[in-house]
Amino acid sequence: MALRTHIRNGNQGGRSILPTLFLAAAIFSPEAGLGQVRLGQPAAAFPEDFGAIQTVRELPDGRVLVADPLSKALYAVDLAAGTRQVIGGEGEGPEEYRQPDSVWPLPGDSTLLVDLGNGRLVVLGPDLAFGETMPIAVGDFQPGQPLVLAIPQGVDGSGNLYARVMGGGMGGGPLPDSADILRIDRATGTTEQAARFKIQDMTQTTSGGANNQNIAISPIPLSPEDAWGVARDGSVILARAGSYLLERIHPDGAASRGPEIPFDPIRIGTAEKEEYVAELGRAGGGIRVGVQMDGGQLSMNFARGGGGNREIDQYTWPEAKPPLYSGRIPVDPMGRAWVRRHVDAGGATTYDVFEESGTRIGTVLLETGKRVIGFGPSGIYVVAYDEFDLNYLERYDWPASFR
Repeated sequence: MALRTHIRNGNQGGRSILPTLFLAAAIFSPEAGLGQVRLGQPAAAFPEDFGAIQTVRELPDGRVLVADPLSKALYAVDLAAGTRQVIGGEGEGPEEYRQPDSVWPLPGDSTLLVDLGNGRLVVLGPDLAFGETMPIAVGDFQPGQPLVLAIPQGVDGSGNLYARVMGGGMGGGPLPDSADILRIDRATGTTEQAARFKIQDMTQTTSGGANNQNIAISPIPLSPEDAWGVARDGSVILARAGSYLLERIHPDGAASRGPEIPFDPIRIGTAEKEEYVAELGRAGGGIRVGVQMDGGQLSMNFARGGGGNREIDQYTWPEAKPPLYSGRIPVDPMGRAWVRRHVDAGGATTYDVFEESGTRIGTVLLETGKRVIGFGPSGIYVVAYDEFDLNYLERYDWPASFR
């Protein structure tokens, strides 16, 4: 029996409908209570484009590692000089990759590279030399069971990976409404449940006969899903999409919650639908996972690309947006969680910033459509877009009240 499964996991980014230029202003002050920071002009902007950027990794020398899955290149970017150098090359060899998707910091100034095309994770040393690898697929896949894939959505200070269990409903089973977040030990490959979160509502379609069945699972756009990220101490930080609040699951399993944040639901109209489908392409599309089992032999492949169906009438839409974007919560070096809020179509990109207790301590506004993708000693890293959906890397100084 051949089983081919495709999972489309939409990754939301930003869209610029009416670009708005904010004057630099820092009116955030924890002592004075809740406030806002409007980030104006970037301190540095790289002049050349990228196909897609998911994460960045600031190196000790100030350069920035950028994995571009659509251009199939790993770059060391010097923002000050406006230059970039390709690290490694395309292929299947020990110094190569086929689709580098993201980079994550590891202990000892090392870096983890997610190579979707070769289905593996690669450790780069402090000198950016390619080292040990491990497969993305963890354990033995069984039809009808969820996939365990080490595609990290966070890495803690000890180098443990945090990834969601993907799938559910594969093999014709029922569709789940939640999923586990796993803590994966890179050295042993062992996993443990770190937290559980609500996932988007999904649709499932099946085609083909009993001996050659195709199952397509895709999320319902803008249906509520908890966002989550990882702190250096291994705590999982979850922004709950039902009642908007921040929950922290500590490494010992204890949970703490901040107060609920009031929000006014935003009705979904044509502009919101068009913004959503445009965001898929700008962020590089979702990750596609292909699983084929034929005669007892299993093969898997992974790729990023394709923004899904851009005809808004082909989707089923909820009546209103959830309070927050799903996906990864960026966590800054001070342990503060940056949760992206849904706003009216064309509104400023808005991040609520939470301290470790789960209390919201401020809001950061960016020019419409820009997206925070990481942090470093030099500042806040942001992706901007042009009219062709090409990605541009910017860095903003830390506002004085954030230092």
